[in-house]
Amino acid sequence: MTSMIFFEKPGCINGEKQKKILIQAGNTLQCINILEHKWTEDKLLPFIQGKEPSTMMNYTAPAIKNGRIHPDRLSFQEAVSLMIADPILIKRPLIQIDQQYIQGFDDERLAAHLGTWDNREDVTTCPNLHTLSCDDLNAAKRS
Repeated sequence: MTSMIFFEKPGCINGEKQKKILIQAGNTLQCINILEHKWTEDKLLPFIQGKEPSTMMNYTAPAIKNGRIHPDRLSFQEAVSLMIADPILIKRPLIQIDQQYIQGFDDERLAAHLGTWDNREDVTTCPNLHTLSCDDLNAAKRS
């Protein structure tokens, strides 16, 4: 059994599926709301170091979906600053296992922690990617 810190957006459809897979495989999760966590560069960098903005940002975030932010046009530092200021921009989940810092459920380092999950179900692509995402709906409610 492995103990993990799982940074999530509560209520995310895929996040719930991912947590279920990890728990069924015998892992224990400490779940932290990624949107409320006090991010700093020092806290975020271990998860994203060496990545391009286009691979470390959440494409269902309203500012990306509506074209206000273009990850492929950002420098690494610009992307980090934006994600710290608005954590909805961080690609999820972030998972910490001891001193391993993992971003995304498709990271090969998670394979040893997935038990008998057969990877047939897509638990990384937002089911609302081409419609109003949960992020869009929540942004509309706040307006």
